[in-house]
Amino acid sequence: MKKTVQQFISNLIDSVKDLAPIIGVITFFQIVVLQQSIPNLMDIMIGTGFILLGLTLFVYGLKLGLFPIGEVLAYSFVKKGSIFWLLLFAFALGFGTTVTEPALIAVANEAAKVAHLGGIVNTQTELNSYAQTLRFTVAISVGLAVVIGVFRILKGWPIQYLIIGGYLLVIITTFFAPDFIIGIAYDSGGVTTSTITVPLLTALGVGLTSSISGRNPLTDGFGMIAIASLLPIIAVMLFGILL
Repeated sequence: MKKTVQQFISNLIDSVKDLAPIIGVITFFQIVVLQQSIPNLMDIMIGTGFILLGLTLFVYGLKLGLFPIGEVLAYSFVKKGSIFWLLLFAFALGFGTTVTEPALIAVANEAAKVAHLGGIVNTQTELNSYAQTLRFTVAISVGLAVVIGVFRILKGWPIQYLIIGGYLLVIITTFFAPDFIIGIAYDSGGVTTSTITVPLLTALGVGLTSSISGRNPLTDGFGMIAIASLLPIIAVMLFGILL
């Protein structure tokens, strides 16, 4: 219990250090540059306190739960010796964490509204279908990206060739994609790798490389997030081309 409290306090101090530069910048420009008092100061202070508490609990939860479970599952699948189940788990993990991502849901809904205003979808049913299809397109592409990332670790492929090849595909599909989908596609690559996806995929990669003989967690365990950011861009632009 004492160790848990000490760890929580340590995380709280780290959260204060992380937020201090942001608070300092806002305070400086508000008071020194704009020369105005901070409006709703009490509300802002209470909100900042909630942010500190939430960030601390989130980081502590990652260390306590998500990181260990990702590493343990990776080790268990390697020990089981079934590549099929490992790849199936990788796809399910990428798909499941992405399809429920709040940032992706927000982007998909906004994209559907813009498509509605642009005459691409005309009814509410079509609007909902557009947003849902966009979400599932991104989620499936992240699932496939995690499969590719796991396969890369198993085979020992250099990450730079996959990234360079991925960006070349992004450039090629950009030339053929309609203008209205390009910005959405590039944003989709960013919103897919957020609060839950990043820690789980990182833990999976590090746990996988730690469990396989001849793999270095430092050089082989990372890079999965980069692949998971690239593939949705390509998938969404293909979605726009087919649409």
